[in-house]
Amino acid sequence: MFTSATNGAPVRRRTIHFALAAIVATTVSGCGLLGGSDGSTSSGGSGGLEKSTIKVSVMSVIDTTPLRLAADGGYFKAEGLDVQVLEASDGQASLTKLISGEADIAFSSYQPFFSAKAKNTADIRLVADAVSASPKSNEIITGPNSSVKGIADLEGKKVAITAKNTASDLLTRSVLKDHGVDPNKVNWVTMQMSNVAAALKNKDIDAGYLAEPFLTQAGKTAGAVPLADAASGATQDFPLAGYGALGKFVTESPKTLAAFQRAMQKATRDAADRAKIEPLAVKYAKVDQDTASLLTLPTFVSTLDPRRLQRVPDLMQQMGAIPAKIDAAPMIAPQVTN
Repeated sequence: MFTSATNGAPVRRRTIHFALAAIVATTVSGCGLLGGSDGSTSSGGSGGLEKSTIKVSVMSVIDTTPLRLAADGGYFKAEGLDVQVLEASDGQASLTKLISGEADIAFSSYQPFFSAKAKNTADIRLVADAVSASPKSNEIITGPNSSVKGIADLEGKKVAITAKNTASDLLTRSVLKDHGVDPNKVNWVTMQMSNVAAALKNKDIDAGYLAEPFLTQAGKTAGAVPLADAASGATQDFPLAGYGALGKFVTESPKTLAAFQRAMQKATRDAADRAKIEPLAVKYAKVDQDTASLLTLPTFVSTLDPRRLQRVPDLMQQMGAIPAKIDAAPMIAPQVTN
């Protein structure tokens, strides 16, 4: 059963002396009627794009730093695009902006996109990948003096996730099952990742799922220690988040979409240079420079691969988040290659 808990305080990790590796590759990382953009028909510098101005809904998280690089570094401008970034509180809010027509493209973890597809809420098309889970970038953690010493100790314990059927929930339950632990015997507590470190410190929870930058912050503020890598076993290199649009936009603005994809591919390649990412993490994810230097980065990706992406709806169906199988391939918009 899922119960709510509150207890505030910024979080992040890295008293955990783990590989502070930046595994940054190409690809990823959880959201009608498409209006919302007042982009005019382009010409000249915009290369005949159907829309020279588009609105992209994102969250201020590490996963969107390649998009911030593309915006701040002029990559979109070089493609004739004026990208206006809209801030959203979470993936569901980002998806809502897309479906309402406020945004042309939305960033989210993949779960809201596939849930919308399962419910026939909107004609969702996935236009670009964003992040996959890299080793030690998403972990199940506990306190330094906890009686919980391993995954097997979590039966009957209070474990924090952000919400049911989110990436934090699905990955954590998958790891439990990999270790022979029945997820139904865990007392699930829902809370924001920013509150997990304080909850651990106060012993309000026994363990919790954290991604960066909350993982590093929790290590620094609460001495959090890892129990298991949430991106291991069945969820190794798991696709976490990407960018979606509505079918109407994909059909009516193919040149605009291709320009967006080209800019994102270049930014994703350049994100392999950690020196380009850390300042953006400070600026947009609101972490301090010390934390930015310690982050275990996700695997950044841009081009969607249907076989990899299929892992998401398959896990969702396996865990009961969606009622029936969804074929991811038809949801993928045409991909450009550079």
